Amino acid sequence: MLVIRADLVEQMVAHARRDHPDEACGILAGPDDGSGRPERFVAMENAERSPTFYRFDSMEQLRVYQEMDRNDEVPVVVYHSHTATEPYPSRTDISLASEPFAHYVLIGTRDPEQHELRSYRIVDGDVAEEEVQVVENYMFAHTGSDDVPDPAPRA
Repeated sequence: MLVIRADLVEQMVAHARRDHPDEACGILAGPDDGSGRPERFVAMENAERSPTFYRFDSMEQLRVYQEMDRNDEVPVVVYHSHTATEPYPSRTDISLASEPFAHYVLIGTRDPEQHELRSYRIVDGDVAEEEVQVVENYMFAHTGSDDVPDPAPRA
């Protein structure tokens, strides 16, 4: 399950709308601590400038990954938009998926009034859709770990 803050969803959708009719792409970085929590929005340039295909600019991707390394971050989410089709990974999307621990989020922008957001795990060519839980903050979100602070000791 992908647990993601609403503000990050809003930023991805705004980026997808801004770049429409071309596909938008980017990364949500998060701490390299195994939490799987996306924290930082990184919009990237679609080097293809295409309505049917995206590719990170290699120099920009290098800079982004170097920055994540300096910040002890990992790409928790790799996202892009589909402008005319349902948000399901294409054969090309699947073949290019190189982050086995990332959530691959697709944002459908074919309807100008509503977006579709879906998340997948893609490992070795296998695609598995996963549930998405949008939260205001991570403090009490169900992530499978103990997010609730321990109660104060009683006197």
